Amino acid sequence: MSKPLITIERFLLSQQPEYAKGDLTTLFYDLALGAKIIAMQTRRGAFLNNLGYEDTTNVQGERQRKLDVSADETIYKLNDHTGRLCAMVSEEREDWIRIPDNFSKGHYVLVYDPLDGSSNIDSNVTIGTIFGVFRALDEEKRGRIEDCLQPGRNLVAAGYIIYGTSTMFVYSAGHGVHAFTLDPEIGEFLLTHENMRFPENPTYYSMNYGAYPSWSPGVKKFGDWLQSTQQPRLSSRYIGSLVADFHRNMLYGGIYAYPADVKSPNGKIRLLYEAGPMAFLAEQAGGYGSTGVKAMLDTQPDHIHQRTPVFLGNRSLVEKAEEFIREDHKG
Repeated sequence: MSKPLITIERFLLSQQPEYAKGDLTTLFYDLALGAKIIAMQTRRGAFLNNLGYEDTTNVQGERQRKLDVSADETIYKLNDHTGRLCAMVSEEREDWIRIPDNFSKGHYVLVYDPLDGSSNIDSNVTIGTIFGVFRALDEEKRGRIEDCLQPGRNLVAAGYIIYGTSTMFVYSAGHGVHAFTLDPEIGEFLLTHENMRFPENPTYYSMNYGAYPSWSPGVKKFGDWLQSTQQPRLSSRYIGSLVADFHRNMLYGGIYAYPADVKSPNGKIRLLYEAGPMAFLAEQAGGYGSTGVKAMLDTQPDHIHQRTPVFLGNRSLVEKAEEFIREDHKG
């Protein structure tokens, strides 16, 4: 007997905890629609003249790719008028985003990286979208910077969309991690992975060893341990797209690490809309996210584009990284 087809809509309505039903569920619908649009834009980028760069830079000083801009606009325009949000934060915008005065405001804050790994776009490598959802600290007010600057421990939901050989929508509202794959024939996201967990025995580690000379002694020792000491030996797999590396490691077990180095003493990954949501998903899948010093979810952001060192994956591996880094600090 064949398995029933469970659409993302059916799953959300039947499986969401009570607090997540209503506006939060509908917000997921909007993000799923955005995923379909961005997947199309990515798939047809060469035909839509959507590859290459714009003549602009984002707040990080990085040249904006055309797909960065169109993905950001897609998510913004799907969410600015719905009455579900009181504020948004995007990697591509310098300031936090206020809901226009002519639209009603809601109780949630959406933080997002519209296109993670966008440096890989023109070479046809897997990329993704990362998002997190907070509840406003003061639901009576229209939206404030304080509502945006919350630690990951306050997230009510987080997820990512991965654009690869298939398009997948992966999310958690605090009750496990679930993944839906887009069936292009019917245009629907269907449940394909329920209650995803990091396997107990990890398989991969994902670090950019090209940066090894710039790592701290503690991180170097951890990198050496990954390559030679631990048993059974893990295999190295590094794509350079956080969504892609994290997704593979959640399926097969492993660790993704982007530590601080001499050129980036505060790390490179953004805390609010990249590292925090992924740490939330890691813990929901039985794993752990850390700055190398403490739990990522307990790190309070001071500004919306704050960067952080990142260690995400199987708890045993992330805690091993913390152990090496702590010993280095003691010395």
